[in-house]
Formats: sequence, structure tokens, C-alpha cells
Amino acid sequence: MSATLKETVRRLLASKKGILAADESDSTCAKRFDAHGIAKTPEMRRAWRELLFSSPNVAEGLSGIILYDETIRQKASDGEPFVEFLSRRGILSGIKVDQKTEPFGASGEEVTKGLDGLEERLVEYAKLGATFTKWRAVIRIGEVIPTSECLRENGRRLALYAKACQDVGLVPIVEPEVLLDGTHTLARSEVVLMDTLAVMFEEMKKAGVSLSETILKSSMALPGKESGVSASLAEIAESTLRAFIASVPKEVPGIVFLSGGQTSEEATDRLNEIVKQAKKQHTPWRISFSYSRALQEPVMKEWLGKPEKVASAQAIFGKRVQETSEASEGKYSR
Repeated sequence: MSATLKETVRRLLASKKGILAADESDSTCAKRFDAHGIAKTPEMRRAWRELLFSSPNVAEGLSGIILYDETIRQKASDGEPFVEFLSRRGILSGIKVDQKTEPFGASGEEVTKGLDGLEERLVEYAKLGATFTKWRAVIRIGEVIPTSECLRENGRRLALYAKACQDVGLVPIVEPEVLLDGTHTLARSEVVLMDTLAVMFEEMKKAGVSLSETILKSSMALPGKESGVSASLAEIAESTLRAFIASVPKEVPGIVFLSGGQTSEEATDRLNEIVKQAKKQHTPWRISFSYSRALQEPVMKEWLGKPEKVASAQAIFGKRVQETSEASEGKYSR
């Protein structure tokens, strides 16, 4: 393991800390702004991110922040580039490098684009100050999907991305997200999560990726949101950890969860329970979070694009980071 990558991994997976995903594309950010009547302009997106990044004491619970291409080039209101602003606070800057998805096969599946020109982009992002990256694949559950072919192609692309990152000195976060959409059961979600991860790690080993210099960003095993079925915190934790134990090599240093489709409360409670059970089972990975909406939504609801609401919104963000930090240690309680 190279000294640089080893240090980045160590810092990202520090105890009591997790990662903020602030890498929403312009279109995703626009949808969230629309829901709250916020103007969809580059300056408003910049102001929103500065609100988050400058919140008091959030460095106590955040080790890194994943940025979008626009954001890594933007500056704080005092003219300091965001990357330097975050570095001064002890927070590492990462960058989303995948580029949308394209159809795969005849079953409505998709694979992620972004390998073309990837090396050049990585070199540029490293010069801009990024120390880690993220690539997301989308796995849908249906009656006949995911197909093994789709899992394999997404796994192959994730592996090639991860190897390219390590070759230029950046730590890759691999994110094969099994979507919450659907009518599937918790048991079906567990199997798909296990299969998705197993195939991806096979491809990573084939590609020569150093697993000890890679971080996994994963979904939890959850019943489909249209299933009408609920599962207890204990059931979700047991199911998720079974999938990990069956498919995630022990060389992987850490697993951070995405919050995809969960409420802030659900994402926090479930992380807390998974960490508690993982500690009892002595699993080999540091387990933490890399949340976007679960951290941001209550903050945006307070802010609404109004300068006079910045302080109160930051207070809410600080509380959400603190709560999620406690959950990453299995020590959260309402």
C-alpha cells in the first residue's frame, strides 16, 4: 500500500467520522431546489455548498466531502477555493467521476458511463486537490433483473475505474447501489446485494485493484419501498451483515453506507443498529456513512435559499452530522 493512499484511507475511515456526499449533479440539485422553491443558479448552488462546508464544528464528524465537477472549481465567498477551504478545516475533498448511465440489454437495466477520458480527468482532479473519488453503478431489482450480465458489466467498469484511480494516487470509492425501488422482499434484497458485491470484487481482483486502498459505498439490505412490507432494525442489520460477510473481502478497510431513499431518521437508526451488530460479530471493516439527502434534506428545508436562515440551517446540519457520527459508533439514541 502506498503511503499516500494509506494515509487517505486512514483519514477517511477515522473513528466518529463519515463522508458527506455533496456531489449532486446540476439536474439532481435542481429537483431538490424546485421542491423548496429555491432559484436554480450556479451562485445558489455555490451558496448552498458553502452553507454546508462552513457549518461550525462539522469537521468533528466529517472526514471527507464528495464534490461535483462544478463544486471542485468553485470558491467560498471570501475567494478561497472550496478544496483549500475544506483542507484548512481538516476535511478531504473527493470527486464524483462517473458520467450518467446507458441502457444495457433488453430488460431495462443500465450500466454507468465514464471510462472514456477518465485518466485525463483524474489527473486534472488530483491537481485541483482531490484525494479520493467515487463511481456509482445502479442495480435495479425486478422479476427478471438484475441479470448476471448486467452485474458483471457494472462490476467490470467499477474495477477499471478503481484501478485507474489508484494508478494516479487517488483512493477510489466503489458504489454499486442496489436501489430501494420495487416490491421485493428483504430476503431478495439481501441476495441481490450479496451477488452484486461478490461479482464486483471478482472483477476488482481480476483488474489488479488493491482492495486495501479501496472503500466500499453500499446500500443496505431493505425491502422494496413498494412492497408494503416493513422490517425491524435488527432484521435489516442481520440481513445486511450476512450479505457483507458472504461477499466483501476482509482486506477492504471500510464500508460506508449511502442513504438512498431513506428518511434521515431511518438512515441514522439503521446505521446505528448495523454498527452495533457488526461490533458484536467482530466484522473486519470500519462501518460508517456517506450520506447525501439524509444529512441535507432537513437543512435545505430550513434554509430555503434565504441568507437570514443560514445560521439556523447550519445548526440543523451540525446536529445531523453529530447524530450520524454517533450512529457510526453504534452510540446513537434519540
